[in-house]
Parts: sequence; C-alpha cells; structure tokens
Amino acid sequence: MRRRQFIMLFSGIAAAWPLKAGAQQTTKVPRIGVLWHAGNEQEEAPNLSALRKGLNDLGYVEGKNIELKNRFADEHYDRFEALAAELVEAKVDIIFASIGQAAVSAKRVTTKIPIVLAYGGDFVATGLAQSIAHPGGNVTGLTGVFVDLAAKYLEVLKDSIANLSVVALLRNAKVKWPAFVSEVKDAADSLRVSLQVVEVESPDQLREKFSVIVNSRAQALLLTPDGLFYQQRKRIADLAIASRVPTIGWAGVIAEAGALMSYGADTPDQFRRAATYVDKILKGANPADLPIEQPTKFEFIINLKTAKAIGLTIPPNVLARADKVIE
Repeated sequence: MRRRQFIMLFSGIAAAWPLKAGAQQTTKVPRIGVLWHAGNEQEEAPNLSALRKGLNDLGYVEGKNIELKNRFADEHYDRFEALAAELVEAKVDIIFASIGQAAVSAKRVTTKIPIVLAYGGDFVATGLAQSIAHPGGNVTGLTGVFVDLAAKYLEVLKDSIANLSVVALLRNAKVKWPAFVSEVKDAADSLRVSLQVVEVESPDQLREKFSVIVNSRAQALLLTPDGLFYQQRKRIADLAIASRVPTIGWAGVIAEAGALMSYGADTPDQFRRAATYVDKILKGANPADLPIEQPTKFEFIINLKTAKAIGLTIPPNVLARADKVIE
C-alpha cells in the first residue's frame, strides 16, 4: 500500500512539473521602449547608465526581468514619431522619452501606452499634461527646468557681466513658454535689466535673429528651455561666439557645445529618478495620477574657452560657484 501511494504521489508531482515550468516560461517580461535624442548608446552612455542604475536599485535587471528597446533619433527630431510608432507596434509596456520632443511625438502616436519623460520642459505649455500635480493623460515624469529658477539665470549674468543693463531672451515662437518668460520678466524688473524678447520659428532664422540681438545692444542672451535650441545648441553657440554675446542655457550640454554658461538639472540624476516612474506604472499606477516632479540636483557650468573667445573675464566669485569649468 505504501509503495502504491508513493508511486501515485510521485506521478502527481511529476505531472505538475511541466505545468510549473511552462508557467515560468510564459512569465511576461516588461518591455520599455526608450526614445533617445542622440545617435547611439555610446553618445547616451551617461544617461543610459543612470537609467539602468535607477532600475537596478528598484530590483530590475535588464535581460532578466525587464527589457529595454532603445531607439535613437540621431538628433533628427522628425524621426521621433516613426520611432514611437515602431515601439507601439512592438507592444511595449511603457515609452520612456529622453527629452520633451520625444514625448510630444510619442503622444501623437499613442494616448494609451504610458509615457515617462526624464527631462522635460513645460509639460503644460507643450500640451503633455493638464497640470503639474495632476497630469491627466498618459504622460508624466520629470521637468528639467524649474520655472522659479528663471531669475537665477539673470542673477548669474548680472554677477558675471559688469554694468549689465540689456538681456535678450530667445524663445520658440511656436511654444512661447509663457510661465518661464513671465518669471524672467519679473526678475528683469527686479534687477533693473531691460529684457528684449526675440522669437524664432525655425533654425533657418537663427543667424538673422542674432543680428537682431546684436542690434538691440543686448549684452547677454538667455535661452528658453526649448527642444529647438537644444537641437541647435552648437549652431547657437557658434553664432553667440561670433557675435560676442555671452549666452546661458538650462542644460549642461549647451555649455559643452560652446555657450558661455549653463545652469539646470543634473541630467543623469534625472534619468536615475525617472526609473521610479517606470516602477510605479509597472506596479499598476496610472500616469494621469502621478505628479510631475521638479529637479532636486542642479549643475552650474562655465565654459572658460568661450569666455576667452568673446573677451570676457569671469569674476572669481562666480567661478567659485561653478560645479564644472570647461578650460
């Protein structure tokens, strides 16, 4: 009797093994489609490493319990929509956008798949969210620009340039950036600086607009946090140097491209933190209910090569505040 019971028990266990193994094999691994603005993994290495670190800290291991499907636009932002469509076709669980334009393009393709934006500008102005506290759609994430810091740019310029009285503000005519511009105008009034708002609609107008900036006797240029200027950062830096106009932007790569200064969110830190949104959504959270977060870590960069090229001496007290100096 014992032998018969043992055989029956063993047979039952053996019969269950294939079912258990089959269940393990069919466990769904979440797929995250990532839209990168650069051309390859090497160019995106700091941000990609930060994203992976953020995911690892939350228990996700690429190739084991999560999959990243990377797509690279090679700085041709008109490719984002087609790349997003590829990811939708691939049935990814989340689209992870590296910059605002990638999220805007992805939202045109899908309003159902959650979109996490790691480094956005004004979510509301660009139509990505109804509000910061309640996004209300399928897009959430982090803004790379804290509107209240708009005054910081003017303060840095005023501390760096003797007798600063006129500053040009370059903005995309198609986006306007109302909240940011409003803050800059208030700061200009407070600092007794005249603000000249210059609008541009396309890269072809940049050279012409720099002539306008020079003719307005602007002593410095502030860039609104727009994808157009991010994409054209090298051209803008070259024009600024040729025009001898000290220029400040919001992202480190803008100073690295040749602008005089940048002050803004630490980009890799944004990608690391954005991984928490991926985790929350995979665990069932609705992106419409996940508040958009602002930067917590900032970076001030000064390009001394550019300062020398335009004949500007940066005061020691300003240099001492820099997190990074490009020489």
